[in-house]
Amino acid sequence: MKEFKKFIAKGNVMEMAVGLIMALYFGAIIKSFVADILMPPIGLLFGGVDFSELKLIIQPAIAETMEGAGDAVAEVAISYGLFINAVLTFLIVAFAIFMVVKGYNKMKERMEKKEAEAPAAPAAPSKEEVLLTEIRDLLKK
Repeated sequence: MKEFKKFIAKGNVMEMAVGLIMALYFGAIIKSFVADILMPPIGLLFGGVDFSELKLIIQPAIAETMEGAGDAVAEVAISYGLFINAVLTFLIVAFAIFMVVKGYNKMKERMEKKEAEAPAAPAAPSKEEVLLTEIRDLLKK
C-alpha cells in the first residue's frame, strides 16, 4: 500500500490524469465541431447530403406483423457516413495535437538556446596565476 501511495503522490500521475481529462473534453469539442459545424456545409456542397445518415443497407428493417410477436427485424447497414465523420474528427484532432507539440518543441528549443547562451562561470585561475597572486600578497606584507 505504501508503494501505491508513493506512486499516486508523484506529480506525473496527476499531470497524466489532468491531461487525459483535458483530452477527453477536447475530443468532445472537436467531435461536435465536425458533426455540427463542419459537416453541414460540406454536405450542402455535395447536394444537401447529411453524412451521418449515409449508409449501405444490406437488409432493410421489417416491421412487426399483426399476427405474431417477434417477427420484427432490425435494419442491417454499413454506416459509412459516420465513418467519414470519425475520420475527419481524427484528422482535425491529429492536426491540433501536431500544432501543440510543434509549439512546445519551439518553446523548449528557445529555452535550451537561452541556457546555452547564458554566460558560463568564470574559469578557475591557472596554477601560474595562483602562484603570482601568492607572491603579490607576500610582497605586500
